[in-house]
Amino acid sequence: MSEKIGFARALRREMTEAERTLWFLVRSRRFAGFKFRRQVPMGPYVADFLCFERKLIVECDGSQHAESPQDAARDAWFAARGFRTLRFWNHDVLRHREVVADTLFAALSSDPTA
Repeated sequence: MSEKIGFARALRREMTEAERTLWFLVRSRRFAGFKFRRQVPMGPYVADFLCFERKLIVECDGSQHAESPQDAARDAWFAARGFRTLRFWNHDVLRHREVVADTLFAALSSDPTA
């Protein structure tokens, strides 16, 4: 597990511009009081952003993730453990922040067990 923790730390140091933008939005309970962590090791994966309280994982994706079977398997692994995954394209995070914020707020406001 220490290898995964080291990898997560490296990801925190080397965040993309979209990840930095999203982190600025959700860090320090800035987003509707919800606590988020970034680059969280979870089993064989590292979640970009995680709100444990609502069991919500938020991913910031570039074009390499388009129709990715690895992402589908990853989402299924998270879902099997009771987590929902919300994905945003980097482009949307950088250029449509209000839409991203509204979508994120709706996901956080919904019942995670539904």
